[in-house]
Amino acid sequence: MGVVNVTPDSFSDGGQFVTPEAAIAHGVRLADAGAAVVDIGGESTRPGAAPVDESVERERVVPVIAGLAAAIDVPISVDTTKAAVAAAAIEAGAGIVNDVSAGQADPDMLGVVADAGVGFVAMHMRGEPRTMQRDPQYGDVVTEVIADLALRLDAARAAGIADDALMADPGIGFGKTIDHNLALLAHLPELIAGLGVPVLVGTSRKTFLGRLIDEDEPAARDDATLATVVWALERGVTMVRVHDVVGAVQVAAILGALARATVARREVVESR
Repeated sequence: MGVVNVTPDSFSDGGQFVTPEAAIAHGVRLADAGAAVVDIGGESTRPGAAPVDESVERERVVPVIAGLAAAIDVPISVDTTKAAVAAAAIEAGAGIVNDVSAGQADPDMLGVVADAGVGFVAMHMRGEPRTMQRDPQYGDVVTEVIADLALRLDAARAAGIADDALMADPGIGFGKTIDHNLALLAHLPELIAGLGVPVLVGTSRKTFLGRLIDEDEPAARDDATLATVVWALERGVTMVRVHDVVGAVQVAAILGALARATVARREVVESR
């Protein structure tokens, strides 16, 4: 999943793609680079971010989604917590709603997604962007994230969203400390087994990586991001959300080739 932030204040690339023309061009580049999904967001969810008015967010994302829908063949996702923005984005051509609140921020969100028959990514977050990193507390972060997301997936199903339209995201960096993030990544197989739906992981350029490698510049964290991409894909994650699509696509290609070689060798041994 390639990221297009149509915002002036996103932590990594805020302000780079604020015009529809720039955002559409970037989305096309991501699709050409091999992104399976292009994710469009009009409201920053970085820690401490201020909320954006619904009309402003809609004006940011709808022209970009409409332009991309006419220009690329891969699915388009809208990164929003607002049902009205999701509805407008779907009408413009989005086929997935990626909601960092898992449908909790707007009571109409799950109904909008169900009525449209589109995909839904339910992400885990404690609190909301302005306050989520002040003092996040968990007893067992892995168990608690599984339980919280399972409730949201059940709510989505109850609203009429098809099971095969669901994906879950543990919300790395959203109301979690460095240790919480590392625990979730270390126990991805448990998370995947506990949720029973495809899992998406978004670690790209995040602050916890910067602290681990002593790097303040988000764009300089791409190599660290790729380490987590390899780790996540090797442990069964279905999709990764990244800024550097080229690197992630290359990683996936090499891992796929190695997996095929492993199977081929096993078949040779078993045939003896």
